[in-house]
Amino acid sequence: MSKSVVVSLVCALMICGGCASMGVEPWERDVLARDEMQLTTDPVEAALDDHIYFSKEASSGGRGFGGGGCGCN
Repeated sequence: MSKSVVVSLVCALMICGGCASMGVEPWERDVLARDEMQLTTDPVEAALDDHIYFSKEASSGGRGFGGGGCGCN
């Protein structure tokens, strides 16, 4: 085989092998479940913020997606 074929094969194997360990292992789940690792630490406060944003922007869904409001960004 030529050198370029070998190099291409090695690069393809490295790329495929680099994604083999993506994901959360069972022993890592306890760390990710802690309160300080959550995106919203207080669900009541997040619900109130969503309600205020929804009311001010007059948009459907609040900060979940764009649209609505007066369009004066």
